[in-house]
Amino acid sequence: MNAYEVHHRLSRLEELVEGLYRHLEIPIPQTRDTTMDPVLRLVAAGRKIQAIKVYREITRVGLKEAKEAVEAMERHGPR
Repeated sequence: MNAYEVHHRLSRLEELVEGLYRHLEIPIPQTRDTTMDPVLRLVAAGRKIQAIKVYREITRVGLKEAKEAVEAMERHGPR
């Protein structure tokens, strides 16, 4: 599992927890992980190589894993 997949799964868990908060009528804390926002903006702008570089800076992973993660972002969009 690469860093993007972990990020996606955590985002999904956050959505589920927010649903529980709403169901139980508990105020939802207003926090959001913005770590990958710079990478997502570059992907949206079509700047794949720069997105890979920034992804590597953030995650400290190798070129292959960063490329695969950015390509997954291209395919699936932000989560």
